[in-house]
Amino acid sequence: MPGIAKSREQKRTRRHLRVRKKVSGTSERPRLVIFRSLKHITAQLVDDVSRRTLATVSSTDLETGKKTQKSLEVGKRIAARAKDAGIKKVVFDRAGYKYHGRVKAVADGAREGGLEF
Repeated sequence: MPGIAKSREQKRTRRHLRVRKKVSGTSERPRLVIFRSLKHITAQLVDDVSRRTLATVSSTDLETGKKTQKSLEVGKRIAARAKDAGIKKVVFDRAGYKYHGRVKAVADGAREGGLEF
């Protein structure tokens, strides 16, 4: 029904499902998916064909610093893990979040690390 208020999380989930209809990862070009909480950020490389997570990096492993700096480092680390696995190209899945701030920092860090979107 129109006019019913939805929570921020419900709106994000709907945006994510809308994007997921179009974006899918393979073993040659996995999906780089982001999860952002209030304190931390996580990046995963997912092969949707075989339904496997190939690599994951979280900001919980990092030392103290600003959240955006941690996000940039998460992007660099996921790129390094992808290179170790022989992956050069990925499909970026922002998971319904705006491409702004920490999500953009992860993408920039991954590009700096050598991943192609």
